[in-house]
Amino acid sequence: MSQRFFKLADDVDVPHRWHLAMPRNSQGLKVDDAQFTDGKPLHIQERLRVPIEIAGKPLDFTEAGLRIPVVQVRVASMFAELAPEDVQLLPVDVEGQPDQYLILVATRLIRCIDEQASRIRLWTHEDGAPHMIGRYASVRDMRIDKAKVGSTKVLRCEGWEGPLLVSGEIKDALDRIGATGTRFEEV
Repeated sequence: MSQRFFKLADDVDVPHRWHLAMPRNSQGLKVDDAQFTDGKPLHIQERLRVPIEIAGKPLDFTEAGLRIPVVQVRVASMFAELAPEDVQLLPVDVEGQPDQYLILVATRLIRCIDEQASRIRLWTHEDGAPHMIGRYASVRDMRIDKAKVGSTKVLRCEGWEGPLLVSGEIKDALDRIGATGTRFEEV
């Protein structure tokens, strides 16, 4: 049986949960969020901090800003153990939190969307963005071609970097440790 894969996202329906704002640098400026979802290792020298946008119950997995995974240290350790070649973990200070948190960066970018099995729409001339023509404008009911993923366990999809994808092994490990804040959708 082939490996299963899942979109891993922030479960925004957890009652009384916290919401995290965009990471900031030592000068208090928001950092470029796109770099965290590019599927490449980052070269950030300074320790970042993440403000709490809405106070509430801390979660083990939260997306700060736009899809930037912030994970509690035990979740980070699990990723480091099961997918060391696929992730980069950047220590981050979450305001007012004594627990250790890290930003989880997927360092694998793979062109793996199964275009026949997914509902995709590509940018066209009619959209008025010539530099985007031929790229994904939307991807719904996403399915991936698992053969293209190989042994990778954590990745972003080239051309549609938004969702963080994890293998069934990673999902099962998160379930086993009772990680809070996770939501999965099979792809």
